[in-house]
Amino acid sequence: MRQRTLLSLLGATLLVLIGPPLITTGSGAETGTNIPGLKFMVPNTPGGGYDITARTAAKDAENAGLNHNIEVFNLPGAGGTVGLTRLVNERANGKLAMSMGLGVVGAVRTNDSPSTLADATPIARTVEEPDIVVVSKKSKYKTFEQLLADWKKKPGSLPVGGGSSAGGPDHLAPMLMARDAGIEPKSVNYVPFDGGGELLASVLGGKVAFGISGISEYRDQIKSGELRLLAVTGKKRIEGFDAPTLKEAGMNVEFTNWRGVMAPPGLSQAKRAKLIHFFDELHRSPQWKKSLKQNGWDDAYLTGEKYGRFLKAQDERVKSVLAEVGK
Repeated sequence: MRQRTLLSLLGATLLVLIGPPLITTGSGAETGTNIPGLKFMVPNTPGGGYDITARTAAKDAENAGLNHNIEVFNLPGAGGTVGLTRLVNERANGKLAMSMGLGVVGAVRTNDSPSTLADATPIARTVEEPDIVVVSKKSKYKTFEQLLADWKKKPGSLPVGGGSSAGGPDHLAPMLMARDAGIEPKSVNYVPFDGGGELLASVLGGKVAFGISGISEYRDQIKSGELRLLAVTGKKRIEGFDAPTLKEAGMNVEFTNWRGVMAPPGLSQAKRAKLIHFFDELHRSPQWKKSLKQNGWDDAYLTGEKYGRFLKAQDERVKSVLAEVGK
């Protein structure tokens, strides 16, 4: 009897010692967000908007205890459609999510991609942010008005670089600017790069006259003085930066970019719901709210079928603009 009592006490002690860590590992057990082996794919080069968003989401999710050991990897190529094809081929894989945005919508149309976003599973739209117009610190342009005046005179002689293929946000923004300024969109010399990271070197080296990208990608270079911020495409100025909106600069243009998450096709209802729930909890976390503010991102959270309908509308918008510029 005494031996059984000692064994019972020993068992209870072990439960006390072992139990708490199993409950508080930060693996997402409490929130139902634990997806062992979860991976985020970035379909362009390091340093771009998709990359920054994915790595921020992974870090914030881990810090919030929603999951652990989330792998983020880059698979660049063809404006994001190489990654999209990989995603579509990972059928029924509920442990893979791809960071993407308007750039991939455009790239699907301009690169004759064998895979489309309709082949994948929409999970969530996460953020919006304005594009920015930047030049190198060595550029002769000190204001957007100076740049615009020269661009109107000889649009083809001022190459504009963007971190997306034709039809993506960094292409759509200067096309809308050109149309408003009376510049024939077909005469715009647009130079595409596979993400903001690749674009940066060309802007700094003066290989393009100006660049169009997201504020989160170039915040540090602007603050250090390597880049000069001339204008913002959104409806309001960016806090902490002295640059006008396009409307303040006399243009009737307002444009914002967005980013979101897609998953492979063929997911079971349970796997799809699990991924959406993961991003629901991330969206609610204080860590993510802090990152929104730090990166200058606007909350644009949208999930499931509503996000799917949004993607269809964005595809029609891109199709219309591409037809106008002859792409």
